[in-house]
Formats: sequence, C-alpha cells, structure tokens
Amino acid sequence: MTTPHPAPDTPGPSTASPPPQCPAHQHATPLYGPRLQNNPAQLYRDMRRQHGRIAPVLLEGDVPAWLVLGYRELHEVTSNPQLYARDSRRWNAWDRIPPDSPLIPIVGFQPTAMFAEGEEHQRRAGAISDVLAAVDQFELRNHCERIADKLIDTFAGSGEADLVNQYARPIPLLALAWMLGLPESEASDLMRDMYITLDSREGAVEAHQRIFIGLRRLLDRRREDPAPDVPSRLLAHPEKLTDDEIVPDLSIVLFAGQQPTADWIGNTLRLMLTDNRFAVTLSGGRGSVGQALNEVLWADTPTQNFAARWAARDTHLGGQRIQTGDLLVLSYAAANTDPQVRPGSFAGTGGNHAHMSFSHGEHGCPYPARELAEIIAHAAVEVLLDRLPDVKLAVAANALVWRPSVWMRGLTALPVKFTPAHVTGA
Repeated sequence: MTTPHPAPDTPGPSTASPPPQCPAHQHATPLYGPRLQNNPAQLYRDMRRQHGRIAPVLLEGDVPAWLVLGYRELHEVTSNPQLYARDSRRWNAWDRIPPDSPLIPIVGFQPTAMFAEGEEHQRRAGAISDVLAAVDQFELRNHCERIADKLIDTFAGSGEADLVNQYARPIPLLALAWMLGLPESEASDLMRDMYITLDSREGAVEAHQRIFIGLRRLLDRRREDPAPDVPSRLLAHPEKLTDDEIVPDLSIVLFAGQQPTADWIGNTLRLMLTDNRFAVTLSGGRGSVGQALNEVLWADTPTQNFAARWAARDTHLGGQRIQTGDLLVLSYAAANTDPQVRPGSFAGTGGNHAHMSFSHGEHGCPYPARELAEIIAHAAVEVLLDRLPDVKLAVAANALVWRPSVWMRGLTALPVKFTPAHVTGA
C-alpha cells in the first residue's frame, strides 16, 4: 500500500544526462491513460501476449519499469526480499525524476516499516501485526454496524445515494479512528484531512502535516492515559518503539487501511448490483456477501499495481534481464488473472483465497490487517443490503466511471436508488 506524501530522504534529481533507455523499453507499454482506466484486464492480456510474464512499461513521465504480470513470478519476487528489495533509494532512475513528479508520493523513501528491510522491518512490522491482532474483532464488527447504520440514516429517507462517497469511503476511516481511540470530534477532522491528502487537493501537504501532529498528540495522551487501543499497545510493545517510529507507522495503518478497504466495499457493491450471479440473493443474501468480497479480490482488486521492489543486483526474471536498481511494479490484478493459475474457463472463485491481492511474503499485508479489513468490508456490505433490500443502480452499468489510477481500482461514484427507508436514529 502507498502513502500519499513526499519523503525528505528521497534522492533528488541529478543534473547528469539520463542513461540511454535499454532496448527492452523501446517497445514498452505506457502504464497510464484511458486503456488502463477503462479496461485494465485487456491491457494486461495484451502485454502478456507481447512480452510474456514480465513486461517493460513506462510510468507517468515515461519512466521505465518492469511490470510483474505472472502469478509465479510475483510469488518469486515477494518471496526473495534480499534480491528484490524494498528500499526505494536503490532506484537507478532517480536522476530522471523531477521534484514534482506524481511518482514521488508512491516511491519516495519514507521512514516507515514499509520501506524498512531485514531486522528493522521485522521489528517494526512485527509490532504492528501484534497490536492489530489484539483488536477485539467482535467489538469491531459491532462498531462497524453502528457506523453503517448511522451513515445510511443520512440518506435512507431520500431514496437515492452515492454509495462510494456517502458510504464506502467513510466507513473504513471511522473504523480506523475507533481503533486508534480517537473521539468523534477528532475523527471528523481526521476524515477531512485524509480526504484532502488522498485526493491531492489544494492544501494536501498541510493536511498531511496535521495528521502527523494529531497522531503525535494522541501518543502524548496515551502515554499519560493508556487505553485498549492501537497507539497504547504500540507504546507498551516489548520492541520499545520511539515516537518517531510509531507516528509514521500509524500513518501507514491509516492510509493502507482507508482507500483499499473503501474500494473493496465499493467494488463489491458494484459487483452485487451488476452481476446476475448475486442478484438472486441480493436481498438479505448473507451467503453471497463473502463470495462477492472474494470475487472482487480476484477480478477487481483494490490495489491493482504496487511500485514496490528494486533489484539489489543484476538478475533474470521471466525471460527478462533485470539490472541492479531497476524498479519492479507488482501487478496483483494481472497475477490474479494469470491464465496459468486462472484459465479462461474458470467459473467463479468459490472458496479459493489464493489471490495475490494482499501481496505475499514478509512485506505482504499483515494477516491481522487482512482480517480487520474483511470485517469492516463484510459489515458494510451486509448492513446496506439489510437496510435497503431493493437497492439498484441509478445509471447503466457501463456508465460507471473508474478513477484514473495506475495503482488503485475503484469507482468515482456509485449512484443508486431504492424505496425510501426508515431512519433508525429518528
């Protein structure tokens, strides 16, 4: 997962002439633009057909990288952190990256567990996993149901809503605020600043700074008055993390938990409203919710690509020669549709959870975080279908618009209509 803020330790652009483009990248595919936005699955198939399981691509600004399309190759890369490392300061293309490049928030080195390697990563990621595992899942589920009911109350009587911006997007953030032990007043401020930062709106840098200031203030309070929440458990963890370690890692928990989970909810609701396999059980279809959530992780995974690994030495992968410092973009979306693991005749996912949507290996999403995200998403979808059993799309399915992002897969809006319903809080 990515955090949308620049990092002070990112190497600056060089005044030297950029190295000549390697021959493989003379025929590279741009990994941006309308083809990726409108039909990424076809784009991945075309690249696989032309280049094989590792494809040369150009990121925005025509920066060369490698896209890992194959399921087995992605497994190999994520299983070998010594060869395919996480510290972005290894990148051999920094001299091509201007300070205002849109890649900076994605690949700029940040002093967090995400970019740490070896023992440092194990120490910090282990602490995060421990404190997330301590979250009471039953209490989280109950709290998410209350959040969902409260949000539905704001539009239930109108008979129409945008389920992305009015529902799917705020639920994970409010759940995360609860796990952090933030009072409601601070949760609303956090939500505002998170949206400003995630949307790269005016004032995004200042908004991100306010998030960090708020997290430091929260740590100070929890040091004086511990509570059964994530910050208190990090402060008390045996690894004895410093504030300078805890605050960036808490920001990772926030950003990695917010948009991917919101898109998971939104993409699942879209699937259930457009796919005939789920239409029969849409009203109170509890059994179908878990199936739909799993299907989305295979077919429309929220984190579709992740600029996440840099070659520590020259190597070969999937028939391509990878040079020291080359960037490898992990395509979870392409790996999940790799015909060698999911042939075209494959009908549905059933109970198969072997997708790569949470990545793999020591830098994969911690297992407790996956469990918590699923609890949030499952509660959100189920409560909505219980409260609004006749909900349906307010526009044609092909009129829905995907956000133009190479990294995340989610809708800009999900307009629906339904019979005006009772407001539980009235």
